[in-house]
Amino acid sequence: MTVIGLVLAGLAAALHVFIFYMESIAWTSPRARATFGTTSEEAEVTKSLAFNQGFYNLFLAVAVIIGILCVSGGAAEVGYTLVLAGVGSMLAAAFVLLFSNADLVASAIKQGIFPFLAVVMLVLGIAM
Repeated sequence: MTVIGLVLAGLAAALHVFIFYMESIAWTSPRARATFGTTSEEAEVTKSLAFNQGFYNLFLAVAVIIGILCVSGGAAEVGYTLVLAGVGSMLAAAFVLLFSNADLVASAIKQGIFPFLAVVMLVLGIAM
């Protein structure tokens, strides 16, 4: 189960790298505006906020990736700690999104499904 959990954590990290790209690099592009439901004017006004938030997502992904590498390299305690801290934070952020705006349920599910499944599989795998 831990291998499946690590794969799911890797998918969560990859998604958060993509979110970093959309928020920090492509925020004002038509694709990002359509994805996040912002107008051109709103995107310009919120550009610095999105830039910062994108890096938050990138740093969570980096923690998960380093954790996966640590587990693979034999430092299981450090690795699982990093992975669970990273995907746990991703999952918590998805819950914040869900409870802050009921219209964003689909976005919260997309953001939170891989972290949720990773946490479940890792906790079960580590406990066994």
